[in-house]
Amino acid sequence: MAQQQNLMDRRKLCCSICLDLLKDPVTIPCGHSYCMKCVKSHWDTEDQKKAYSCPQCRKTVTPRPVLVKNTMLADLVEEMKKTGPYAVSNDHCYAEPEDVACDFCTGRKFKAFKSCLQCLVSYCEQHLQPHFESPAFEKHKLVDPSKKLQEHICTRHGEVKKIFCRTDHLCICVLCSMDEHKDHNTVLALTERTERQGELGTNRQRIQQRILNKEKDVKVLKTRIEAINCSADKAVKYSDRIFTQLLHLIKNRSSDVKQRIRARQKTEISLAKELREKLDAEIIELQRKDSELEHLSHTEDHTQFLQNYPSLSCLSKAVDSSCINTCPLQYFEGVMVTVSDARDKLQDVLSDTWTKISQAVKPADALMPQAEPKTRAEFLQYSCETTLDPNTANARLLVSDGDRKATVTSEKQAYSGHPDRFTDMFQVLSRESLSGRHYWEVERGRCEVSIAVTHKDISRTGYESGFGNDDKSWALECFNNSYQFRHNGTSTFISGSQASKIGVYLDHSAGILCFYNVCENMTLLHRVQTTLTQPLHQGLGVFATYCSGSAAELCKLKKTV
Repeated sequence: MAQQQNLMDRRKLCCSICLDLLKDPVTIPCGHSYCMKCVKSHWDTEDQKKAYSCPQCRKTVTPRPVLVKNTMLADLVEEMKKTGPYAVSNDHCYAEPEDVACDFCTGRKFKAFKSCLQCLVSYCEQHLQPHFESPAFEKHKLVDPSKKLQEHICTRHGEVKKIFCRTDHLCICVLCSMDEHKDHNTVLALTERTERQGELGTNRQRIQQRILNKEKDVKVLKTRIEAINCSADKAVKYSDRIFTQLLHLIKNRSSDVKQRIRARQKTEISLAKELREKLDAEIIELQRKDSELEHLSHTEDHTQFLQNYPSLSCLSKAVDSSCINTCPLQYFEGVMVTVSDARDKLQDVLSDTWTKISQAVKPADALMPQAEPKTRAEFLQYSCETTLDPNTANARLLVSDGDRKATVTSEKQAYSGHPDRFTDMFQVLSRESLSGRHYWEVERGRCEVSIAVTHKDISRTGYESGFGNDDKSWALECFNNSYQFRHNGTSTFISGSQASKIGVYLDHSAGILCFYNVCENMTLLHRVQTTLTQPLHQGLGVFATYCSGSAAELCKLKKTV
């Protein structure tokens, strides 16, 4: 009511020609008041008639009256400017090109204050008064100013669109609902808006939850970046100390190792930052969507709501960030283990150990994991050339065929004494260590074997030296008509037919170990998801319960391009 009263008070002090507050107000003989400039301009157009009319009541006078400033009205106008709600200049009320202009203003138009969905016209405050004062406009629907009022009119029938066709997802008029949409599912636009308003709230909750989840992921990534930096710095310092002791042998290798560590550090951080940027961008987009939905939820224009809602309610595919909670936080411990080993084996540094270091700092796709291979051809992309280490073989195992085959013998082999040799179990380890992604195959014929991966420091004597009997090894035991997976002394029985060749896939950085019955489609026997903190070695064990001559062999594989 106070707003309407202010508008009425202002209206009394406005010139009906320019619709602005009176400037140099004058009162003509009929009693109406105008700006001196406005009424002079009006009478200038009537000079030829020699009769001068009032723009409002049309009463004419002759001769042309002499205009004198009405000081009382001038004082009232000045008071209104100083103390009323319109004390600030009205220049800001004029419509700019981007604004919705009043359809009734002549000359320079004022900004529209409201748009009427019944009149399909936009009004400034002055011209909106009849809608507040006349009972004829009581049922008219006023909304925020809109430039798209014509979208409310059916182009075919010229009627207001008050119906929503659920079949075609369109706003239509009543005549359309009885014509081409006759057999369609139609409801009032208001009814449809009410239902969609409820969905909007649910969508906002879903978006807000996704924002919270992605913000948590960003925090995890921050922690991961710190862990990468800390681990990388620690590995560099440790490498420096070890290589200082071995400077006369591996002086040229020290800088190479640091460069590889830094390169992986840069790669890991780059991957983390890339994923973080994607998550930040998704959060911003979700926040924008949420803001737009919130704004849309308050609009009173049903047509705009129903036309904009489908596009705003659709969410883009979420960035996959599930991997960041499963990736290990250790990155460079493998380097420290390898260079320590190099210190103890100075003669092998330039040949064997350098290969291990290269593998240990090989870039990993931990943050942006690749899909696991499916076919044998895809697995062969990761095939590795490895050999068995005779210094680890049990004395009853003959290592032959280029150090790839282990055969049980009735007599002990004339191996020299070595601390790495298995004394109780018929087992042997690979000479090379593994980190990164690798695939190999084991030919076993019809004998029963144990195919394993293990830490190098596995026990060499007693029960714990058996593959799968401790927490340092993972083994698939292959029997005639079944399989058994062992780790940390716990067995998992796996049914399966006899297979002469077993494939093993290792993704060290992702902590994935898989065993396959080798065929064109690669039948999965068992899959392990764990955290691997050290380089691993291949392990072969041959059961000799019934006879000697049982053997297992690392197959020669040709890597595919």
